[in-house]
Amino acid sequence: MSIILDATAANATPTAGQDKDLIKDSSVETFVQDVIEPSMEVPVVVDFWAPWCGPCKSLTPTIEKVTREAGGRVKLVKVNIDENQELAMQLRIQSVPTVYAFKGGRPVDGFQGAQPESEVRAFYERLAGGPIESPIAAILDQAAGALADDDHETAHGLYVGVLEREPQNETAIGGMIRCMVAMGEIEETRHFVDNMAEADRLKAPIASAISALELAETGYSKEDLDVARAKVAANPEDLQAQFDLGMACFATNKREEAVNAMIAIIRKDRSWNDDAGRTQLIKFFEAWGPMDPASVAGRRALSTVLFS
Repeated sequence: MSIILDATAANATPTAGQDKDLIKDSSVETFVQDVIEPSMEVPVVVDFWAPWCGPCKSLTPTIEKVTREAGGRVKLVKVNIDENQELAMQLRIQSVPTVYAFKGGRPVDGFQGAQPESEVRAFYERLAGGPIESPIAAILDQAAGALADDDHETAHGLYVGVLEREPQNETAIGGMIRCMVAMGEIEETRHFVDNMAEADRLKAPIASAISALELAETGYSKEDLDVARAKVAANPEDLQAQFDLGMACFATNKREEAVNAMIAIIRKDRSWNDDAGRTQLIKFFEAWGPMDPASVAGRRALSTVLFS
């Protein structure tokens, strides 16, 4: 490592006109100008990789993603050790991927092996001296808000925008499925889901959205809601009407009323129709997600009824 570091020991100030690109490739010939000199002004992360390295293929895209999100507070330089063996020997790279962070012309931190995004982000935040927020997270929050406000077209557009940048983002996929269901695109959604890999369908945000799709496929509508409400008003003991009311409320996103209808069934006769009230209520919770306020309140109400 000393050969490279000593080459610039006399030049301890940033070089004017340094490369403004956030991400670039480097070599033994350009390492000083790509890494050492820029690190006098901004931290530079160096990713040592090789084409045959499996873990490198998962780590490098993560590092590139976080680098872009850092917005210039940290730069990234990538070095192919197969093409730069002399450099790898000088820096004592013994395995790949190896990542070094340079500040002030010298390495100050690093790690070896593939790391999850959370660890890479924490590594970058130490270098940047503060949090690095993902713009994707902000967009997902905005989309969730639009979905909660029944602005399905806006939410759908935001989720699609995320997927254009991160095609495997499971939160965005789940959100898009929910939007399509809410907009009545049931057949299209079913086709989309059926063509997904089984492993993807099992991911929590996607599995929850699929539960919403399955409930939507039961065919309840706004018209059913009006009819069920009238029947329950005329005869609160009519458990089939209560069930229809709960299903229609779910279909029209009236979550509290949907929970109350199923709770009414359980309170009257838990065993009715093979425990249909409780079974359907659990499906509601799965479709809404465990942290949804309706799920939290509904589980509390269910526990009260079951254990009172």
